Amino acid sequence: MRILVVEDERLLAAGLRNGLGAEGFAVDVALDGTDGLWMARENPYDAIVLDIMLPGVSGYAICATLRSEGIWVPIIMLTAKDGEWDEVEGLDAGADDYVTKPFSHAVLVARIRAQLRRGAHERPSVLEAGDLRLDPAARRVWRGEVEVGLTARELALLEFLLRRRGEVVSKREILEHVWDYDFEGDRNIVEVYVRHLRNKLDRPFNRMAIETLRGAGYRLAENGG
Repeated sequence: MRILVVEDERLLAAGLRNGLGAEGFAVDVALDGTDGLWMARENPYDAIVLDIMLPGVSGYAICATLRSEGIWVPIIMLTAKDGEWDEVEGLDAGADDYVTKPFSHAVLVARIRAQLRRGAHERPSVLEAGDLRLDPAARRVWRGEVEVGLTARELALLEFLLRRRGEVVSKREILEHVWDYDFEGDRNIVEVYVRHLRNKLDRPFNRMAIETLRGAGYRLAENGG
């Protein structure tokens, strides 16, 4: 399995190359963000170990750029010891996992192997269906170039529908994921919030993104309507 390590601390980078190599990985090293981004774009890596603070291009920017270009290789970010918000921003940018410095070599190897077992699959940081876009981290929604304000519950419902776009989802599934499993209120609350989304995201733009399938549930069109 081929691993890319993007780390500007030369001693740490050399240690990672040697340690991962001893575990049977083929390891390439980039010492700055510019080279790291270029190598990640040009080579079919099985995983990337990515520092956050890099000269040239930051780890956040590398991760977000790769995800925006449809490159879904597993990314494990290296964060500072007290970098709680580093972890949050890294995961929101599309990283799969993080390891805090200083870290155990055995833990890093285990995290890499766990990601390799899962493999590369689509995990966009911004959810899209046609010109309908949702940034879950920023809690912002756009229809084309127009930003649309949604409540927290409306955002949660739209996120669920976008993650299952093209699929039929039942009221029960929506209630369990957007409200909670023990919700005991009126199940028609789903219809109310679907209507809210239609009134904000469809009707003003002459679209029909959310389809009702009588007796089955709802489906968000893959092309956003």
